[in-house]
Amino acid sequence: MASARLPVLFGLVLLLAACGSLPRGAALRSEILQTQTLGAEQVRDFEVAPVTRALLPVYAAWPGNGGTGHSWIERVDQPQTRIIAPGDSLSITIWSTEENGLLTAPGQRFVSLPEQRVGANGTVFLPYVGTIKVSGMSPETARDRVEAEYADVTPSAQVQLGFAEGRQNTVSLVAGVAQPGSYPLPDNDFTVMGLIAEGGGVDKSLRNPQIRLTRDGRIYGTSVERLLGNPRLDTTLKGGDKIHVEADDRKFLSLGAAGTESVHYFTEDRLDALEAMAIIGGVSDSRADPGGILVLRRYPAQAVTPGAGGPDQSRVVFTIDLTSADGLFSAGEFEILPGDLVYATESPVTSATTIFGLLGTSLGLASRVGVSF
Repeated sequence: MASARLPVLFGLVLLLAACGSLPRGAALRSEILQTQTLGAEQVRDFEVAPVTRALLPVYAAWPGNGGTGHSWIERVDQPQTRIIAPGDSLSITIWSTEENGLLTAPGQRFVSLPEQRVGANGTVFLPYVGTIKVSGMSPETARDRVEAEYADVTPSAQVQLGFAEGRQNTVSLVAGVAQPGSYPLPDNDFTVMGLIAEGGGVDKSLRNPQIRLTRDGRIYGTSVERLLGNPRLDTTLKGGDKIHVEADDRKFLSLGAAGTESVHYFTEDRLDALEAMAIIGGVSDSRADPGGILVLRRYPAQAVTPGAGGPDQSRVVFTIDLTSADGLFSAGEFEILPGDLVYATESPVTSATTIFGLLGTSLGLASRVGVSF
């Protein structure tokens, strides 16, 4: 009687498998990459791109959407001097040895002029002298200029000049640091990292902190990591600049037989496929097909240029084989871009194992309850 049950149980399990009713948490590689049938024609509306050593340079030349999406300004060395700009305020004191001069009363040795704000045209008005241009000068040069002008009025005149930065000679540290606020430019060679240091440093809770510089209506961006690694990128600031530091919001997804199925944020400026696999916790030992790691990416329509210059389709599936040396090395050089989906396909062996497991369970149950056919 047992021999009669065996073919029937085999038939039931195989029927279950054929109907696609077996529990499965991910698709097979062949299922995702299969072509569609339109009439009698086999078509595929996506490109399959194997990640190999030979093809890595080709993919690297394709238009990408990695990084922050912003350009950056390199450092421009400037003299470490303060420069007067429109909107700054000057406080001028004139000393004189004359007993009865135009500026001083009898017994008076100095006179302090009302605070002078540098106009939009870069000039200030001084009594008995008139309008003189001071913008673009260092405070020392402006003092000499004012003293020379007053020499014709009071030959013994000596000038003291104080300088307070206006809005055009200050920069704003908006967020992402211990002490945000408005900071005067101490000299003409003040840099982004110098400003962040003045603000107490970057907030340690920020993930891969990104710097955003707003200047003249444009936004520039880079990362703190990149600036620390390349001093030439430590941009020289200009009056009116705004800096804010924020967490890196670039992300990729993981699905299938991966260690975790989730959204993952970039932890550094550049991520390769092996680093991405480490972030997602690798793949399931009991379910995943290590030869079927897929990276699904969508390119903008303007990037589609058949040939070596770009992908043939806007939707591309990169295939990675982690069972070969070339696949492993190539995965370590293949860059993951924001928005990518890393998909770990399921091993075909898993389905077979499930079938045999169900078969064993069915036979065991049948034996225990004494099922007869």
